[in-house]
Amino acid sequence: MFRLERLRDDHAPELLRFETENRSYFARSIPDRGDDYFAEFGERHKWLLELQDAGTDHFHVILDGDRIVGRVNVVEAANGSAELGYRIAESATGKGLATWAVREACTLARTQYALTRLTARTTTDNHASQKVLHHTGFHQTGDTHLNGKPAFTYALDLGES
Repeated sequence: MFRLERLRDDHAPELLRFETENRSYFARSIPDRGDDYFAEFGERHKWLLELQDAGTDHFHVILDGDRIVGRVNVVEAANGSAELGYRIAESATGKGLATWAVREACTLARTQYALTRLTARTTTDNHASQKVLHHTGFHQTGDTHLNGKPAFTYALDLGES
């Protein structure tokens, strides 16, 4: 049974395992985080928790038992809007987990974080992510670049989710 939990300090070791184990898989469809991300993981984790405490960002892990199998984040919240981002472990893909997690995050964004709109971006070649966004009610709003790669932008009015 999967569950979504708000990021905590004690998630750090398991989250690092998740990111390290899936690094090459993620790099196939989204830009790689780079070596510094892993070298400075502990400091970055603490910084994320500070952002979360400040209320501007809301980070979540998706757990299968005690094992992290994904992340879904609502970041840069301001004026009722924020950006959604997510990633699922290679071993957990194709099971509807991303769709479930995005729906859960949308509910939290509306009910717990008082947001009225979410935006998201995905590279043009990440068809799985595009499918998740469409299934969860997001509408494509334009074109952009994501870390130098062509990408689409999406938006969701949380009154519709």
